[in-house]
Amino acid sequence: MSTTTVTGFPTPDDNDTPDNVRVLRPQVSGAADPGKALAPKIYDAEVVDETADAETATDTASGGTLETRPAGTMVARQDKTRAGDPLGKAAARVVGRALWQFGKGHVHWGRQAWAGMTFAVMREQIATAKATGNQEALREWVDRLEHAKAARRARLVGAPAAIAAAVRAVLLTVVILAGLLLLSGIALTLWADWTWEDWYTVFIVTGGHVVVLSVMSALIAGLVAAPVTWAIAAYRTGGRGELPQWAVSPAKREAESAIVTPVGIAQALAHLGIPALSKAIKDGWSVQFSTPPVRVNNRGYQCVFSLPMGVTADMVINKREVLARNLNRAVMEVWPTESEQAGYLDLWVSDPGSAGKGAPEYPLLHAGTCDIFAGVPLGVSQRGDQISPALVEANIVFGGMMGQGKSNAARVKMAGAALDPLAELWVYVFAGNGDFDAYQPRLSRYERGTGDDVAAAALDALKELYEEVGRREARLAELGAKKVTRGVAEKHHDLRPIVALFSECHELFGHPEYGKEAADYAVQTLRRARKTAIILGFDTQSSRADAIPPKIVELVKLNACFAVKTWRSNDGFLGDGSFQAGIRATELRPGKDRGTSVLTGATEERFEILSWYYIPADDESGWDAATDLIARAMQTVHHSVPLGVTRAERPAIEQADHLADINAVMRGEKRVRTQIVLSRLAELHPGVYEGWSFGDLAEALSEHGIEPRKSDGVKVVRLEDVRDALTQRDTRESDGEGI
Repeated sequence: MSTTTVTGFPTPDDNDTPDNVRVLRPQVSGAADPGKALAPKIYDAEVVDETADAETATDTASGGTLETRPAGTMVARQDKTRAGDPLGKAAARVVGRALWQFGKGHVHWGRQAWAGMTFAVMREQIATAKATGNQEALREWVDRLEHAKAARRARLVGAPAAIAAAVRAVLLTVVILAGLLLLSGIALTLWADWTWEDWYTVFIVTGGHVVVLSVMSALIAGLVAAPVTWAIAAYRTGGRGELPQWAVSPAKREAESAIVTPVGIAQALAHLGIPALSKAIKDGWSVQFSTPPVRVNNRGYQCVFSLPMGVTADMVINKREVLARNLNRAVMEVWPTESEQAGYLDLWVSDPGSAGKGAPEYPLLHAGTCDIFAGVPLGVSQRGDQISPALVEANIVFGGMMGQGKSNAARVKMAGAALDPLAELWVYVFAGNGDFDAYQPRLSRYERGTGDDVAAAALDALKELYEEVGRREARLAELGAKKVTRGVAEKHHDLRPIVALFSECHELFGHPEYGKEAADYAVQTLRRARKTAIILGFDTQSSRADAIPPKIVELVKLNACFAVKTWRSNDGFLGDGSFQAGIRATELRPGKDRGTSVLTGATEERFEILSWYYIPADDESGWDAATDLIARAMQTVHHSVPLGVTRAERPAIEQADHLADINAVMRGEKRVRTQIVLSRLAELHPGVYEGWSFGDLAEALSEHGIEPRKSDGVKVVRLEDVRDALTQRDTRESDGEGI
């Protein structure tokens, strides 16, 4: 099997590539080049360099040094004798490994020779071009193969003539040398008084001895050095790539792989046991990486690679357990999903042991405020990134088995909202637990219990929220704003964000009297509330339609699913088709992965494996770390946000008497500028008037036939007009009572 990095990244250390993997370089050809068709994702990471990192890679998540090697392989290194590994066994292993590498080197050379004789590289490129439909590359490689064959035939045909020419050249050289020796003898006889005997002694006897000794020395040196050089070359060649288990020391045999490389992934795919994939590999298919393995945040590796024709992402996803084994990882540490590019697979591989690590302490537990328009910290992904989505425009559903962390996740979300000074919080808990008792001082609405009265109150709240959406839409139109932003909410406090949570909502939606109506109001509110800064949240342990309506699951932006047992529950919380796409909370282990969920909609990734921040609480003593957090939130909350009242404690809200209030703020003055009237009204009743504009004031006055008038170039309200309107109203009400 072979790997091709189409983006142009070199495959790490080609010299260490196993014999059964051929690393191909991308060929610059036509537009069908997959590297041009698919733009790679950019990660804050580094491309894996096997040779640079294998010696010193450390698992920073665990804090311990790991002995690392390419996935699916063992690194050939000299063993060190340790306790439990006797010297005799270690010596035998070293000798056996040397002999095995020596033999494997010869096998490798033989394969290379055979590949050269059969034009294997060119044939492989032709097969790849056929598989990808790259006609231009196919024509190019076919032409190269034909030229190579023709060149070989020409060399074979011309071989006899070349040999004859070489023989003639040798004979000519001998004749020339003999002629030179003869000429030198004649010259020495004529001009140096040499005899032919002297010439023969010097040139033939002595010279012959020197030549013979030189040749013999060279032959002896060659006979000694050649086998040694041959053995060393074969040993080094055979040491590349994979070693058998018996040739590796026990300590290294137990070490987990930490580096993921294109070669390792290619080998892992080759052993998945998918018939169509195995056939494609046998036929010469090579995996192509649009994103080669890159290390992300010292937590793991991300890559995107191609699949052959006849193999779908779902086939590989269904073999996730085998893939994890082939990569020497736990199942929870390997997450293949369908890529955005058709025919490609997106793979995340965590560092060994990282799945069992929880999130760090909630970052806002002791200090800090929050902005729900910008982002609320929820937890840490497997990549080590803090996930902090904005809550505004992001409704959420929490689902999963009991005791897996749903309530804590809801507490984390509401803690972030509580630390936003502008947010108004409503909480309805359809159970007797006190998960949100510590939050009560900061809540505007808080109801909990299993009685019908709590369900009725929640239904009333949903009706009120639905009506509030309509009011806010009209208010935004009046202001000329497209949606509620933080700037709009700060200026107009009647548009402050409302964050409402319905915990254990299966009790509400399954209520025989109120359930259907509550579901209808929730759905209608979700459909229209996105731009009005009204945020709804639901948590439940059941994915049945009467527990969490499917329309709600579809309409929310954030879906958090903790451990579940079946694909139906998985899709019931995450949306239809999630399981088939590889987004599977069924892989989370109940108990062991408590506090971890699959989360969709929070980032650009298709999903995140999120370790939620934890806000500790003691069920026995009643201690709750949220108490201090809420006390801190109370110091910064805006004065216009209503706080700390339950339905029973909340007094009946009377309709504001705008005319009487305007009369009160006139303070007996004959004329008061409209801007001053608005300012005084906001001081009188901030919750009613703080967001009022001139249009609101004019509308309230027009109901009684009053219109602001101009005086000295500014709009004013006249006290006489207000008092006349009050008198007329009192008269009408008095006449009505006497009828």
